[in-house]
Amino acid sequence: MEKIGVNLKYLREQAGFTQQDLADKLSVSRVLVTGYEQGRIMPPIPVAIKIVDLFKVDLDNLIRQDLRKGTKTKHARGGEVLSITVDSNNKENVELVSQKASAGYLNGYADVEYLKDLPKINIPSLPKSNTYRGFEIKGDSMLPVKQGDIIIGQYVDNLTKIKNGKTYIIVSATEGIVYKRVFTFLGKDLLLMVSDNRVYDPYTLHARDVLEVWSFKGRITFDEEEIELPGTKTLDFLATRWFEKV
Repeated sequence: MEKIGVNLKYLREQAGFTQQDLADKLSVSRVLVTGYEQGRIMPPIPVAIKIVDLFKVDLDNLIRQDLRKGTKTKHARGGEVLSITVDSNNKENVELVSQKASAGYLNGYADVEYLKDLPKINIPSLPKSNTYRGFEIKGDSMLPVKQGDIIIGQYVDNLTKIKNGKTYIIVSATEGIVYKRVFTFLGKDLLLMVSDNRVYDPYTLHARDVLEVWSFKGRITFDEEEIELPGTKTLDFLATRWFEKV
């Protein structure tokens, strides 16, 4: 039970809250928050429930596990927190959300235990100062990006940082996980979602339904046809000249 205090302080600091901020969110005094964090006072069940709802952690993990080991949270828009996992060197993992896992991600994106079970991608060249996640693409609405390609997204913590016309992975309560060009409307809480494949009509998404935003950072494709090659005659000529030398 003593882990509650350590975990509460850790979650609060990762979320960027002061003790008074947390006290206001839990509807208790700052003195009580100090007592909780120091382990002198155990939060009652109603307060414990507010803590797990606020930080989106499992109650059993809050009580029994040291959340500083192997998991982290980052401050996100609206006072929410972004759950992440780290490796043995305390470097953030790049979790891969496959097509098969995409439905479950809508329920588990904030659950550290769910994220731990996702496969990980090791991309050493990515800057350590940001958070990244891989999403396997479904469908052909963003050609030449094809089904099965993987988009590496960089976490965007505020919708105001969206740049019109750039591509993003948008995780929403209404549309699931989609990869689109996004446009914002000044003074309106709407996002315009546009496909590069014009067969698909644009549509709007309300900002309140957006759960996560990931800007395009890179793409992994398994289609050799995507590689731009010289013309066939040039290749035949080069191959012929090569074999003449051997």
